[in-house]
Amino acid sequence: MRKGCVLSVMSFNIYFIHFLNEVIMESILNQKLTSEQAIALEDKYGAHNYHPLPVVLSRGEGVYVWDVEGKRYYDFLSAYSAVNQGHCHPKIVKALVEQASTLALTSRAFYNDVLGVYEQYITNYFGFDKVLPMNSGAEAVETALKLTRKWGYEKKGIPENEVKIIVCENNFHGRTTTIISFSNDPVARKNFGPYTSGFIKIPYNNIEALEVALADKNVAGFLVEPIQGEAGVYVPDEGYLAEAAELCKAAGVLFVADEVQTGIARTGKLLAVDHENVKPDVLILGKAISGGAYPVSAVLADNAIMEVIKPGEHGSTYGGNPIAAKVAIAALEVVKDEKLAENAAKLGELFRAEMSQLIQETNLVKLVRGKGLLNAIIINDTEESSTAWDICIKLRDNGLLAKPTHGNIIRFAPPLVMNKEQLMECVAIIRKTILEFKK
Repeated sequence: MRKGCVLSVMSFNIYFIHFLNEVIMESILNQKLTSEQAIALEDKYGAHNYHPLPVVLSRGEGVYVWDVEGKRYYDFLSAYSAVNQGHCHPKIVKALVEQASTLALTSRAFYNDVLGVYEQYITNYFGFDKVLPMNSGAEAVETALKLTRKWGYEKKGIPENEVKIIVCENNFHGRTTTIISFSNDPVARKNFGPYTSGFIKIPYNNIEALEVALADKNVAGFLVEPIQGEAGVYVPDEGYLAEAAELCKAAGVLFVADEVQTGIARTGKLLAVDHENVKPDVLILGKAISGGAYPVSAVLADNAIMEVIKPGEHGSTYGGNPIAAKVAIAALEVVKDEKLAENAAKLGELFRAEMSQLIQETNLVKLVRGKGLLNAIIINDTEESSTAWDICIKLRDNGLLAKPTHGNIIRFAPPLVMNKEQLMECVAIIRKTILEFKK
C-alpha cells in the first residue's frame, strides 16, 4: 500500500474515533437519568467529599423542588440559606439572563458599567463606606482575615507577623487551609496540616473568655458567627453580641461578623447582629446575596479599615463581575420589596411554637432553638447515632427535605418566601414523621 493511502486510512480512523466519542458524549449529556443512575455517576466520577441525602433534584420553584421522577418536595435547607428568595426567583433569573447575554466578565483589569452601581447599592443597603467583592463565602472570610491582619499591622501598630485573631470553638467559616486551622472539627482538620498560626480559640457565648483573650495587645480582630449554623443553630445568650462588640471597641479590636449563613433576612432581621443593634467593623456576606443564582460574596467595612488594601494586594478574577453585580442587586431588592425579614420573623415564631409541642409529645425531641427561619431540633440521642439521618430519610419519603448536622441535630431552613399555609403543611409533615418514627 502506498504511503498516501496509509495516511488516509489513519486519518479516517482518527476522525471516526473522534466522531464516535462525540456521539457517545452527546448521548451521555442528553440522557434522561433515573435517581439511581445519577447517584451512581456521582459516586463513580466525583470526589467523595459530600454525603448527600439520597434524592436527585432536577427542578425548583419557590419553596419547592422536584426530583428526576417528578416527585415534589418542600425544601427545608435552602442550599444552606443561599436560596432565601426561593428557587429560580423570576426577578433574579431575569437579571442573570439579561446580563449574561450582554457582558459576563471583564476581570478587574478594566472597569465595567455595572460594578460601581452595585458597589454604591450594597454599601448604602448595609450602611458601610466600601465593599470588596468576592465569589464564595470562604473567599470572603479569607478576605476579612487578610483585611483584619493588615489593619492590625498598619493601623494598630502590631509588630510584623505577630497579629492574632480571636475565633470561637465549634465555628464553621469554610474549608480553606487557613480556616480549618482554627476549626476544632476533627473531620475538617485530620491530615490537612500543617496549620496556619495566629488564632486564639475561645468558647462561644462566653464573655469572660473573650475579655481574657482581648487582654493580648496583639489581637486585631474577633471573628464570630452571630448564630453558629453548622454547630446546630446555636443561638447565643441575649446581649452576648452587643457586649462582645463593646469589649472589642474598648480594646481597639475589630468586631468581624460572619453573616454568610445568618444574613440576608434569614433570622428575621436583615442581619442577625441587628437583633442586638450591633454594627460590625467588618461584615462578611455570601450565599443569599445572590439568591442562589450565582456565586457572590462580599466584605464590607468603612474607609478607615478598607483603605489598608492597595492595588495588587488582594483580588479575584471573577470577583465583582457584571453578572454577579446585577444578580446581587436583584436579590437584595427582592429581600426588601417582598419583606422577607418580616416574614421570616413571623413564621419563625410560629414554627418554633409548633415544634416545641413535640417535646411533650415524644421523647425523641429534646430541644428546639433558632431565630427567624433558621431553626433546629435536637434529637435525644448521641452524635454517633443515625437517628437524625433516619428521620431525614423518612421526611424525604413524606415530601420534605432536611439534613442533619452533628449527628443528632436536624436543621430546618426553608426559603423565606414561604407562606403560613405552606409552613403549617410542613409542620404537619414533620410531626407525622417524628411521631411515626417513634412507633
